[in-house]
Amino acid sequence: MSDSDATATGVLRLCRVEAVEEGEALRVEVEGRPPLAVFHVDGQFYVSDDTCSHGDASLAEGYAENGQVECPWHSGRFCLKTGSALTFPAVEPIRVYKTIVRDGEVFIDPESEPT
Repeated sequence: MSDSDATATGVLRLCRVEAVEEGEALRVEVEGRPPLAVFHVDGQFYVSDDTCSHGDASLAEGYAENGQVECPWHSGRFCLKTGSALTFPAVEPIRVYKTIVRDGEVFIDPESEPT
């Protein structure tokens, strides 16, 4: 991702909405940041750090539904809205980002708290 993908307001463009089918996720790499996972679940878009807090698994490869993602390695679940760990063995939260969908594209505000 280049500097042109960041706007004056500080949001970062991650992908087009059609790049992420309903019920699926996409791993996105942004220079200078950890890998991110863009989820399209229940008609909403969510973005979190891609790496599970319990292991080195990619959450974009996990199973997402009902506002949650399940890690593909050990089945720990996380809330996509808050990042909270919901089931053992996951006990540490994941970072989630305020997600903005505008003009057919998914953005995050990397400095804001999730809403």
